Amino acid sequence: MASQTFRSLSERNARVFFLGLLVSNIGSWLQLTAMSLLVYHLTGKATDVGLIIATQFLPTLFLGAWAGAVADRVNRRKMTLITQSLLTAQAMVLGLLNLTGHIGLPAIYTLSFAVGIINALDNPARRGFVTELVDPIDIPNAMSLNTAVMTGSRIFGPALAAALTKTIGTGWCFMINGVSFFAILLALLSIDIKKLRPVKVAKRGGTPVRDALRFIRGNPRLLLVFSVLTVVSTFAFNYNVSLVRLADKRFGDKDLFGWLLASVSIGSLIGSLRTAKLHLVSVRYLLINTAVLGASGAALAWAPNFSVALLFAIPTGIGGAGFIAATNSIAQQECPPEMRSRLLALMAVAFLGSTPIGSPITGLIGDRISAEWSLAYGSVITLICVGFAALFLARSGGGRLSRSHFEGDSQQLDHVVSP
Repeated sequence: MASQTFRSLSERNARVFFLGLLVSNIGSWLQLTAMSLLVYHLTGKATDVGLIIATQFLPTLFLGAWAGAVADRVNRRKMTLITQSLLTAQAMVLGLLNLTGHIGLPAIYTLSFAVGIINALDNPARRGFVTELVDPIDIPNAMSLNTAVMTGSRIFGPALAAALTKTIGTGWCFMINGVSFFAILLALLSIDIKKLRPVKVAKRGGTPVRDALRFIRGNPRLLLVFSVLTVVSTFAFNYNVSLVRLADKRFGDKDLFGWLLASVSIGSLIGSLRTAKLHLVSVRYLLINTAVLGASGAALAWAPNFSVALLFAIPTGIGGAGFIAATNSIAQQECPPEMRSRLLALMAVAFLGSTPIGSPITGLIGDRISAEWSLAYGSVITLICVGFAALFLARSGGGRLSRSHFEGDSQQLDHVVSP
């Protein structure tokens, strides 16, 4: 069974890429956690943390779909090299400002917005490039392993932030992140280009974003997945806001935030690897994980003590990562190859682009109602969403992808969606 879970790693290119991505993302989570702690230290308000996080993800909301269309028309590896280099520079500038005493909310807002623009371009190119590393039949596995790497890195990054911010300070955390980007840059440069499975580049002109939206609207299963993703992502994944507040107000130490986030990430790794075992992913599987996310999130919000909270955080991560990995896998199973970056970009708009809406709301709830409800309100919305989606599935009689559907992907590889 383990060989099935990690079958994409039989490809050298996949091993090299995922190793570089793991190191780089540990640094990214180190920076994001340290930034949340820095802002909370400067102002003491969860609302300010929410606004900073919103600023970082606002560009994805407005540029994400367009960036996906660009990624479908260019060399994804080269585009990823450019964006990762820019992210390196951003982390170094942030670290230097912090170390020299010139850091403040205006500088943090500016650099957060800059990293948001870069990430909006990087996300569809980098995730689309993952599909070129393996054979088409293993794309769902590769996407789940990609989620496992992204969420698994969150185990170490926040834990490092919790330890290092007290010893060397946030400035050096940002500098360490800058250095960590060299891992993914070296990985991209050392990949054997001859062994890639490049997809047909989408034609220039036409209406690429509208084509992708029409494709989603015309596929009831994909439309349901996209709708659930948008609602749940908006309200249930604002951990960098809600867990900071919960650590401070319920458990008495804001620095416990990093350990809570690391515990969620342990569960996230488990959830991603569980999904990676599957050759086909059903909508029912997605909704089961979504229900786990909602129920365990509510339990985490009212955990009686910090030790119990760490335990409840694990199923929260399992459900959340299973939810994310399932949405990505279903999207890749359903779409033609020349549209993959656009579909991934629209998924990123739903998942990350919704953060500018959900983070400030979460911060306001945490400041004006309670720390517990800053997490629990999203859990309640998530469970309501699962109920509506399950009712839809029961009435439509759908939810599972057949093996014949995916094996027909060899014919779908040559399909071109007309404008």
